[in-house]
Amino acid sequence: MASIETAAREFREMDDLASMKSPMHDLHPLSKLITVIAYIVITVSFDRYALSGIVIMVLFPIITFQVAGINVSTCFHKLSFVLPLVCAVGLFNPIFDRRPMLEIGALTVSYGWVSMLTLMLKGIFCLMASFIFVATTGIDSICAALRKIHAPRMAVTLLMLTYRYVAVMIDEVGIMNNAYKLRSNNQSGIHVSAWGSFLGQLLLRSMDKAGEIYDSMQLRGFNGNFGFAGERRAKAGDVLFVLMSICLFMACRCVNIAEILGRIL
Repeated sequence: MASIETAAREFREMDDLASMKSPMHDLHPLSKLITVIAYIVITVSFDRYALSGIVIMVLFPIITFQVAGINVSTCFHKLSFVLPLVCAVGLFNPIFDRRPMLEIGALTVSYGWVSMLTLMLKGIFCLMASFIFVATTGIDSICAALRKIHAPRMAVTLLMLTYRYVAVMIDEVGIMNNAYKLRSNNQSGIHVSAWGSFLGQLLLRSMDKAGEIYDSMQLRGFNGNFGFAGERRAKAGDVLFVLMSICLFMACRCVNIAEILGRIL
C-alpha cells in the first residue's frame, strides 16, 4: 500500500512542479516545445565518438533547472526507472569495438568506451530536457502546444485523458489493495491465486470509471475538442528565447567548445 501511495504522491508532484512560478514557467508552452525538440535533435546528431563535444550540451538543462527553481536531483529521482534503460544503450560497445583511441599512461581507452559514454550522455541529456519541459509546463499547456504545431487532435486528446486517468487508476488500485489486505489478515502482498480476479476487478472498475468520466464530459458540453487552459499569444521574449537557444545549440554543435577551453586552460 505504501508503494501505491508513493506512486500517487509522486505523480501529483509533477502538477505541483508545473504550478510553480519562475521565468521558465512563464515562457510560452510552444516556445519551450520548439526549443526542447531542437535541443534533442541537435544533441542526438553528435557523432558517436564526439564525447568532448557533447559534454557542453549539459549546460542547457542545468541552467534551465536553476532558472525554474527545480533541483536536478528531482529529475533523476523521478526518472530513476528510465535511467538504467538509457544507460544500457551501447553497453556492449566496449566489447565489439576494441580499437584503441587514446592512451592515458598505461591505460588504453578504446573507441567502444567512448561511444558508450557518448550514447549514455545523449540519453541522459535528452531526458533532462524533456523533464524540465514537462515539469514547467503542465499537461494542459503541453497539449495546447502540440495542437499549435498541428499534432493529430485524437492523439493529443488521448495523451491528455491518459495522463489524467493514470491518477484515477492509481487511486482505484490503492482502494482495491486496501480492501484485499483487510480481508486477508494483513497478508504480505497479493497471493498468486488472486492475481487474475484482482486484475479482472480492476478492469471492470476502470471501465465503470471511464464511463462515468465520459458521461460527465458530455454533460459539460464535450464535443471532441478541448479548450486547453493556458492558451495565450507568444511575446517577444518567447521568440527571443527560442532563437537564442537554437543559435547556441548550433554553435555548440559546430564548434567543439570543450576542446577549445581545454587548450586554453
